[in-house]
Amino acid sequence: MQNIIIKKAGVEQLNLLLEWRMMVLREVFSLPESCDTGRLRESCRAYYEKELAAGGHVACFAWVDGLIAGCGGMCLYDEIPSPENPSGKCAYLMNIYTLPELRRHEIGRCIVDWLVARARERGIVKIYLESTRAGHRLYHDVGFRNMSDMLKLPGLLA
Repeated sequence: MQNIIIKKAGVEQLNLLLEWRMMVLREVFSLPESCDTGRLRESCRAYYEKELAAGGHVACFAWVDGLIAGCGGMCLYDEIPSPENPSGKCAYLMNIYTLPELRRHEIGRCIVDWLVARARERGIVKIYLESTRAGHRLYHDVGFRNMSDMLKLPGLLA
């Protein structure tokens, strides 16, 4: 694999971010091409416009040989401080994706390492993510561990 270059993506790349976000969602949620994602895309557009400008989201693309090979993002937010997280600052990694034909070439790891480094630069010690089954090995290799003390209330789609 050639040199993997991770570059921060900003609001000036909004359409590209949206294109990749929708590609990720279609794969992760097994959405058929016929599924109308127009409203979801517009919600993502509004999110990116607000959070990229405010610094509440960090996005990146992985480039290989001049082409985008993958992407990643990180939501930044505050929670009430605790002994485990005295600053209350949190990072939630998401949208970590590599093109299927380029998987198993360290691209995903480079994306995760880059995002974790950006979180650490901000003094964030609580960094977590949700993973598909396919991503577990990568995240465990990077150092993430399963959380046994979290529960999730499923949302209802209207």
